[in-house]
Amino acid sequence: MKILKTYISVLALFLGITIQAQLKYNDADVNFENLLYVKAAKQYESLVQKGDDSQHVLQRLGDAYFLNTDMENAAKWYGVLFSKYEKVLKPEYAFRYVHALKGVGDYKLAKGIMKIYTQKLDLTDYQVAQLQNNDEALDELLARQPQFYVTNLAINTPVADFGPMYYKDKIVFSSSRDSLRFETRVYEWNQQPYLDFFMADTIDLGSDLATVSPFSEILNTRYHEAVASFMPEGNEIYFTRNNYTQESLGRDDEGTNHLKMYTAQLHGGEWTEAEEVPFNSEDYSVGQPSLSPDGKFLFFVSDMPGSIGGTDIFMVEVLGDGNYSQPKNLGPTINTSGREMFPYLTEGKLYFASDGHLGLGGLDVFESEISTTGFGTPVNLGQPLNSNRDDFGYIVNESTQRGYFSSNREGGKGDDDIYSFQRMEESCEQTVKGSVIRKSNAQPMVNVVVELFDADGTSLGRTATDPYGAFAFETILNCEVGYEIKISKDGFLPNKTTFSTTDMRDFVNDVPLEITKELNKLIVRENGVLKIKIDNIYFDLNKADIRPDAAQELNKIVEVMKEYPKMVIKIEAHTDSRGSDRYNETLSDKRAKSTGNYIVSQGIEATRIESAIGYGEKLLLNQCSNGVKCSNEEHDANRRSEFIIVKLD
Repeated sequence: MKILKTYISVLALFLGITIQAQLKYNDADVNFENLLYVKAAKQYESLVQKGDDSQHVLQRLGDAYFLNTDMENAAKWYGVLFSKYEKVLKPEYAFRYVHALKGVGDYKLAKGIMKIYTQKLDLTDYQVAQLQNNDEALDELLARQPQFYVTNLAINTPVADFGPMYYKDKIVFSSSRDSLRFETRVYEWNQQPYLDFFMADTIDLGSDLATVSPFSEILNTRYHEAVASFMPEGNEIYFTRNNYTQESLGRDDEGTNHLKMYTAQLHGGEWTEAEEVPFNSEDYSVGQPSLSPDGKFLFFVSDMPGSIGGTDIFMVEVLGDGNYSQPKNLGPTINTSGREMFPYLTEGKLYFASDGHLGLGGLDVFESEISTTGFGTPVNLGQPLNSNRDDFGYIVNESTQRGYFSSNREGGKGDDDIYSFQRMEESCEQTVKGSVIRKSNAQPMVNVVVELFDADGTSLGRTATDPYGAFAFETILNCEVGYEIKISKDGFLPNKTTFSTTDMRDFVNDVPLEITKELNKLIVRENGVLKIKIDNIYFDLNKADIRPDAAQELNKIVEVMKEYPKMVIKIEAHTDSRGSDRYNETLSDKRAKSTGNYIVSQGIEATRIESAIGYGEKLLLNQCSNGVKCSNEEHDANRRSEFIIVKLD
């Protein structure tokens, strides 16, 4: 992206064109500060060969190659830099080293550097995904299924061609091809003509361009013009240009020539003289405009105060009559400590280029959903649209999913080239797996029948759990759709659950289920009260000890309570009316508490027994009270222990 770094780099990297600097290394620093990176790199290498491997020289040497997109040499010299000065380097240099490694396709070492410097560097004020431990995310990005067909266009030249934008039924783009409007002037840094706007016709269903001609003699000047955006009617343009006067380029106090945004109107088939937008400044750059489809909002790139990183995306509301709202930074969801550039707006999405979000190297194109609550998490559009070089300037017709973007990837015709693309319809497919455990003890359950249903109740497949309680379906599920899973096993209660798939491609839904032993026949409701019903438990005469036959029945209580781990009960012990009232109450209370203690001894938490009380003959079930003559069977009906369920779930 060499020519991009001569013009847009003032906005992107903000290196500027410095005419005054305190330089230590004379010619090499002078050439570096004036963006003559090829010359500077040779001079710095000469210094290293003479024994000067200072931090300044190695940083400048790596930077000279990095900023000239020679990533092989940049990676080499950043490696030397880190081997000697690792402890004193700023995070920006780890960031550049990672990008250089990605630029030569060494993703393995890039991931290693990401992991190492995530732990070693203070990244509090430097938030970029490349310096976070994102091994899995980078692997996923590299393995992602391609969504695009890309084609290098016939109109590209050996010099820079980039920044396409729709204009009526044509495409306007920026190029350093000589328009012949002036006597050919070249930019000293790369010996290419200055950038101008050109226009091309769309052919071949809008995927190729032809018949290139200068866009406007009025708007094209002797300096750089690039990156245009148009009002919906096509009668107003916003674009970026060097800050210049009739005599020379305008510079700030440090000698930097910043970029400014301009606007012009179309009257009688001719563009008016361009005028600055009011939020330009002599102290920072403003450029790369992109209007919303309705023309009500203007997005742009700047390093103005309030920026998070090297360049951020901002927005203003277009109020009319040359008035705008105050610029607003899009915030940390979009902007990082790196560079965010080249915004493009559609009805529901923001596309932009970034080297701060996790990418493949250089600038990558990202997509962010726009909603009433703001901007969604940016998604890298992946290979082959993105490469290990700079990919940017993405525009698209959302109805056809055809569009254009710019790249300086290997295999192009020149410096930066314009590519067309066709985005394939993205099928969103998912699967489901899960596990079944027994509710009472959280142990996996084998041979549970598992059946999958769609939202209409149609069975999509049946399987069974393995010895680890796991199951999986190979059935392909649609995204953002509801499904149901039912489970069954002899001796256990059936269960079911619903789940909804996400909006992520190739996502595996993980659905856990529980199954409960079929003991509901022991749980009954008597006179509106829920109880655990077992056979009567018996005690020896005048004793409260738990006999073996009683323990056998009480174990049923224990099993039920283990199957329902949130169940809470209370224990009531009752006698018949034979014997004194006080004796009966005392004995029954001992037996109730002995019963509770046995249940606790079998692993049930004491807190799950709310109370254990003996009521003696206070709550008889029949008429056999004191003085009433009854049969033994009628008296026995009053001798009982009850297990009342206070809480089930």
